[in-house]
Amino acid sequence: MPDSRFLVGFVGGAAAVFVLVALATHLVSREESTTALDAHDTVLVEGHRALAPGTVAGRTQSLYHPLPWVGSKVHVTCPTGLKAVTGARLTCTGRRGDGTTVDIPVRVVRVSGASLTWRFER
Repeated sequence: MPDSRFLVGFVGGAAAVFVLVALATHLVSREESTTALDAHDTVLVEGHRALAPGTVAGRTQSLYHPLPWVGSKVHVTCPTGLKAVTGARLTCTGRRGDGTTVDIPVRVVRVSGASLTWRFER
């Protein structure tokens, strides 16, 4: 009888750890970011305020591969700023360690007076 209680406790503990890891992965592996449109991160693109390309690239890179089992490690560059216009799109490029590249589509979801919410596709 004591062996079955140990087994039930072990399985229950393993299930709890699995749930916590899954929850942490879900919370960390987001694909959306809200960024302030301040003097340091804003440029002009075709007469519109835009999030600077370095800011979009840096944030995308940090979110693209947040954990070893989520996404693949890439170095991201963006050709221009992301216009602060709902629906605006931009394609950034991620370069893997082996030299291959991946296109990373980025689009604006919401714009407020002080911030821009955007998401990328993994």
